[in-house]
Amino acid sequence: MVAKDIQQVKQRFGIIGNAPGLYRAIDLALQVAPTEMSVLITGESGAGKEVFPQIIHQNSLRKHGQYIAVNCGAIPEGTIDSELFGHEKGSFTGALADRKGYFEFADGGTIFLDEVGELPMPTQARLLRVLESGEFIKVGSSKVQKINVRIVAATNVDLAQAITGRKFREDLYYRLNTFPIPIPPLRERPDDMLLLFRKFASDCAEKYQMPPIQLDDEAKTLLQSYRWPGNVRELKNVTERISIIEHDRTVTADELRLYLPNLNVEKLPALMKGSDEQKIFHNEREILYQVLFDMKKDVAELKKLVHDIMGGNIPMSMPVDDGEPYARPLQDMSSIQEIETVEESLSLEDVEKEMIRKALERHGGRRKNAAIDLKISERTLYRKIKEYHLE
Repeated sequence: MVAKDIQQVKQRFGIIGNAPGLYRAIDLALQVAPTEMSVLITGESGAGKEVFPQIIHQNSLRKHGQYIAVNCGAIPEGTIDSELFGHEKGSFTGALADRKGYFEFADGGTIFLDEVGELPMPTQARLLRVLESGEFIKVGSSKVQKINVRIVAATNVDLAQAITGRKFREDLYYRLNTFPIPIPPLRERPDDMLLLFRKFASDCAEKYQMPPIQLDDEAKTLLQSYRWPGNVRELKNVTERISIIEHDRTVTADELRLYLPNLNVEKLPALMKGSDEQKIFHNEREILYQVLFDMKKDVAELKKLVHDIMGGNIPMSMPVDDGEPYARPLQDMSSIQEIETVEESLSLEDVEKEMIRKALERHGGRRKNAAIDLKISERTLYRKIKEYHLE
């Protein structure tokens, strides 16, 4: 497919980004659209799968027919057969009249089954029959009805694994997966992240009549390094929250970090790009400081716990292991020595002092903001400042 066609599709459906994986997905959707093949769209939650069935429908011979989108995961298991295939009057309690299902309404058009991996096994058998013969039976009826509908399905579930766990029919998988279209996660589209951020910031600014937020250079690097487990949906939510909460319209990396709850050492980028390598090193080091800072608190709590146990002061709420509360730690006296050794070898007091100093420096000496950054109370921060002579 020529690039011109893809650009037209992007403009028509509001798709933002230039990543090769995204272009490939659009190209596949355009190629399969004129056919009657079933399509399975795969990708992580929030990656934007829902737009591709619309691309397929609008570029198919069925574009003048009905397009119906169904979220299979949002329909209770007890009513999903009725919702999809309809029911006869009196077929169950509350069935006061005949009712058409989504498949019957979509006759001659396209039905999009989102979260198809959430379908219960009996419903999967009904769906397989539609795919194989174009036939279905309403709930409570014995009459076979013919239907002409194209099925496009999407899932964020690993269907191969679901088949192994006997939660998804293998024959249905192969019927749906006639033409697969994988959607790349946002973490594989680093350059698109900035484009999407600007788009979401602009939309939010227009909606709420405010200047759009911007990112400084270090914040842009952080934005691109974050893995975005919630993908485009998470980026949109974060952008809107920052737009509403932050008064300064230029957001720094420290401010952005407060909105990325899943940021940790494992998710630091191995391929962070940028000429300012020193800044990248400082970011990683500061996160390691935070890890060690938390570790010191854990060590202190563990020492106190062991001390209480040795003194016979075992809290009543302690868990029981085989009827003997904390029998093993009492038998291994080296545990206390190991705790002391870990604490001394890591110089955690120095790490804690440095972490507090940097937090105060980042926030211009504002102790309230520094305490939030460090995830400790202001009272604890005041005590630590005095203890380490950081006034």
